[in-house]
Amino acid sequence: MKEKLTVAGIGELLWDVFPNHKRLGGAPANFACHCNQLGAEAYPVSCVGADPLGAGIRERLGEMGVDVRYVFESGAYPTGTVDVVLNAGKPTYQIHEDVAWDHIPYSDALKQLAEKLDAVCFGSLSQRSGESRGTIHAFLQHMPKDALRIFDVNLRQAFFSKQQVGESLELANILKLSDEELPVLAGYFGLEGDTQDQLVQLRGLFDLKLIAYTRGPEGSLVLGANEVDDFPGCEGMAVDSVGAGDSFTAALCMGLLKGWPLSKVNAFANKVATFVCSQKGATPVLPGHLLEYGEVNETEEVS
Repeated sequence: MKEKLTVAGIGELLWDVFPNHKRLGGAPANFACHCNQLGAEAYPVSCVGADPLGAGIRERLGEMGVDVRYVFESGAYPTGTVDVVLNAGKPTYQIHEDVAWDHIPYSDALKQLAEKLDAVCFGSLSQRSGESRGTIHAFLQHMPKDALRIFDVNLRQAFFSKQQVGESLELANILKLSDEELPVLAGYFGLEGDTQDQLVQLRGLFDLKLIAYTRGPEGSLVLGANEVDDFPGCEGMAVDSVGAGDSFTAALCMGLLKGWPLSKVNAFANKVATFVCSQKGATPVLPGHLLEYGEVNETEEVS
């Protein structure tokens, strides 16, 4: 394994605007921030406006120690924002359109980044515009063949379609989806039977290495070619679930890249997501016992 793993999250980068405050957001950016905490050389790839909100995003990422060299700037489109309302800790979103991250430009610099990556995370929301969709597809196609290409479905509002999801699955080799998203994909692709049956069919249809199926506080089911692990979830108080799924994906990615057993990867991802749910904001500072998780013997219990 390389001494320093290199990963990216490509897609939306924005401010989540709550009634009384705003916080940094965007699933791929959250993914990159968490991977950075977990020891990777991690890059958000996106676009912000040439405006105070864009400058604020760069400043906030810098405070977190995240490299912003692939956060491009647009003079034609504003920095993205999302209005967020929490109901018992669960968010609903109003995502504004035709913003900077809808226009991520492709470049030689991005091609060179793609060629050295160990993993990337991308979703469906950032592909709602043709320009960013083209950039994401080109980026994925220039990655090393054995790199992890994680498609976190992340269905939002009406910004997805069967064609878009299908094309993304063809480009991915790992899928992360939730219990709310599986029924949509089951309808798209004619999946039948119980949950595990549907995941097996989905993995076979798109020749995926692995599927991670999350159930909120009920844990997750991770299904590989020859192994299945079902983790029942962790006890914890949910304060704010914004970004919890992104932290799960980051922990999943890092565990897989480090070659951990599937059971350890699944447990770690749940523990990280449970902690994020207990905090305000999508990218809280992770505690030491999670940052040091990989140093603990696989047979030991980590609290």
